Amino acid sequence: MIALTIAELARTVGGDIRLAPGDTPDTVVSGAVDTDSRLIEPGGVFVAKPGAETDGHLFVGAAVERGAVLAIVEREVEAEVSQVVVADVVRALADLAREVVARVRAGGDLQIVGITGSNGKTTTKNMLARILQREGETVAPRASFNNEVGAPLTMLRVTHATRFLVSEFGASGPGEIARLAGLVEPDVAVVLMVGLAHAGGFGSIEATFEAKSELVRALRPGGVAVLNADDARVARMAAIAAERGASVRWFGRGPAAQVRADDVEVRADGTTSTVTFAGETVRLDLQVLGAHHVMNALAAIAAATALGVALPACAERLSTLEIAERWRMQPLGSDRVRIVNDAYNASPDSMAAALRTLAQITRPDQRMVAVLGAMSELGESTGEEHDRIGELAVRLRIPRIVVVGPEARRMYISAIGEGSWSDEAVFFATADEAYDYLMGELRDGDCVLVKSSNSAGLRFLGDRLGESFS
Repeated sequence: MIALTIAELARTVGGDIRLAPGDTPDTVVSGAVDTDSRLIEPGGVFVAKPGAETDGHLFVGAAVERGAVLAIVEREVEAEVSQVVVADVVRALADLAREVVARVRAGGDLQIVGITGSNGKTTTKNMLARILQREGETVAPRASFNNEVGAPLTMLRVTHATRFLVSEFGASGPGEIARLAGLVEPDVAVVLMVGLAHAGGFGSIEATFEAKSELVRALRPGGVAVLNADDARVARMAAIAAERGASVRWFGRGPAAQVRADDVEVRADGTTSTVTFAGETVRLDLQVLGAHHVMNALAAIAAATALGVALPACAERLSTLEIAERWRMQPLGSDRVRIVNDAYNASPDSMAAALRTLAQITRPDQRMVAVLGAMSELGESTGEEHDRIGELAVRLRIPRIVVVGPEARRMYISAIGEGSWSDEAVFFATADEAYDYLMGELRDGDCVLVKSSNSAGLRFLGDRLGESFS
């Protein structure tokens, strides 16, 4: 965080100061801000956030032991550290992030990119950060820090030397992206797709469209909206961009895209394509598996070129990205049994893309195995969408379909209904049961996909399989 006095910080968040011995209102703090006491470093600021399972106020002492010099709290606690007492620490975190970013922006050349979409946010964020970090100091979220706590924590990492801030915006309901993006007013807004992911929180696909379009509405006047030309709902956001006085840069596979990919080929060691922009064409070699990641790369390239990065530089830097993120199409195992662990998140679109990738990267002399768990937050579409994935797995001729968890059982039933024979499709209630089965079933030459939503916990099953066959 940039340097602020305790008094400045307290005014920003509307809090009351409780000073520790030796501190004054003019004492300067400039350390990193965090809600996790285990991550606090000397000079840091600890935000004592109450939670569903525990209360950050219980860990103020632990934060002080790790070097915290200030705590933002909702009630004063007994600890030898200065405290700023506020009514709501989450709102205070947002207010502090807004002020810090505004100060950095006013005194330098900070440019801000916001990314949202039903799928691909974290991958696109990582790809864009990889491109931009060679241009100057770049701040991007750790993992999927994209909610009301994670997004402000990322914003608070900017300094006066930061040139680019890449913010990822997720949402579990209407208005959340508007609040978070409104803290910074991005120069570039990237919208990847509008799909059924988290539809349960919005109620309908149209409500999801409205929520994702909040990022475009938050653009600074004169900014750039980077929109998916292949997604009809995203394309409708061009009118919103025009209302903001923003220009549009289109990406996609179709002829309407300004940043376009052709000749996409998915192989076991990565994905290749040719990318065209402004009359220039380059080869893009991604180590990341899956044709769907080409779209994420196009979005990152469209945003980077809008910020002045040359197309060849974008392609060269993306070629160095080994995996999108842990548990996202992560190659594990060995040449004997290859594991692709993609069980951090799942929606109908990403589940289908992962299954198609499995079919594309498996050689004729190898066997495909799909280990599938539940997709969460689909609302009233839950049953129907799980049916479709079970049917798709059979239509892709995947000879071993292993469904795990009661919430995913309809995938198994629909696979049987689609014509899966004998033991081609099996069901297990727990990941441990599935692991025991797979350790007896998998053989040399198998290519295994592990795919589910985070809540299903199959990412850990993927890790176990990867370690067993490494």
